[in-house]
Amino acid sequence: MNALGRHILVEFYNCDKGLINDLAHVEESMKEAARVAGATIVKSVFHLFNPHGVSGVVVIAESHLAIHTWPEYGYCAIDLFTCGDEVNPWHSFDFLKEQFKCANVFTMELKRGQLSGDVIQHKPPC
Repeated sequence: MNALGRHILVEFYNCDKGLINDLAHVEESMKEAARVAGATIVKSVFHLFNPHGVSGVVVIAESHLAIHTWPEYGYCAIDLFTCGDEVNPWHSFDFLKEQFKCANVFTMELKRGQLSGDVIQHKPPC
């Protein structure tokens, strides 16, 4: 990859409304999605809104995974942003699609930090 990172923008439609409004389920699913991708979790913060909806972020050493849910519409907006070649955000995508029982999806992948040159070193030597 000759970019610093990969950023997958995810739109999940027709999800299980109960699952995407369950704070514990959403947070644990997002943290497990980071692990499934091979990421290193630094910290997570999640919030349940009244009357419904969950927002949260899992900060990973390789960037972040973030989610906002609208249970009343069965919809989730998710960002899966990873840096380096060792973490695969598509593994997170597949895992989350199953966890939230999403019927329809739309994704877009962006390369972030496209730099000139053939080789990008994510961890420069000391």
